[in-house]
Amino acid sequence: MKKLLMVVSGADSLTLADGTSHPTGFWAEEVVESVRVLRAAGIEVTVATPGGVVPTVDKASLDGTFDDAVESLEDLRAPAVLESVQAADFDAIHLPGGHGPMADLASDEALGALLADFHDSGKVVAALCHGPAGLLAAVRADGSFVFAGKEMTAFSDEEERQGGLNVPYSVAGRLAELGARLTPGEPWSSTVVVDGTLVTGQNPQSTVATATRVAELLYPSST
Repeated sequence: MKKLLMVVSGADSLTLADGTSHPTGFWAEEVVESVRVLRAAGIEVTVATPGGVVPTVDKASLDGTFDDAVESLEDLRAPAVLESVQAADFDAIHLPGGHGPMADLASDEALGALLADFHDSGKVVAALCHGPAGLLAAVRADGSFVFAGKEMTAFSDEEERQGGLNVPYSVAGRLAELGARLTPGEPWSSTVVVDGTLVTGQNPQSTVATATRVAELLYPSST
């Protein structure tokens, strides 16, 4: 059985561009549906957070559709400690979104080292919506960006504008500054970009398609 490490933000707030604090966390659909699709494909999923903290769900993502699923997902109540996991124990890593990753994963050194290990070993790296903020942490000791030159997508600036939250920075913009090639789809469309073993999804609408592509890379003979 293939094994996947899902790294969920442990943040419960994001400091906005105007200096105010906004409650945040992980996006319910992106975690619940990703886990569902991956496990249905025969993939063992381990959830980890920085420090092993119990992650906070972004209340804006709870509309009655995934509320019960979040409550019943035992992985979220006792996540693994991110700093203690090893890339050698997994075949893939997946970073779901919510605005939380912008607050903690984007500068998490342990995550950055893990991402470099996964990439350098030719393993699958996936990130969804604001999850690609975590890719920003993947900077080597010489200052080079692990994913420079890679084609990818992330929650777009237009979607951010339409969402109305005054975020402190553009995830897509920072990735581009580091040398990534951003190819956004239409706002709120299911858009997935695959470049080798890197899989990125643009928004919550891309959750199922992103997880499906990850499963296809891990089990190519089944597609």
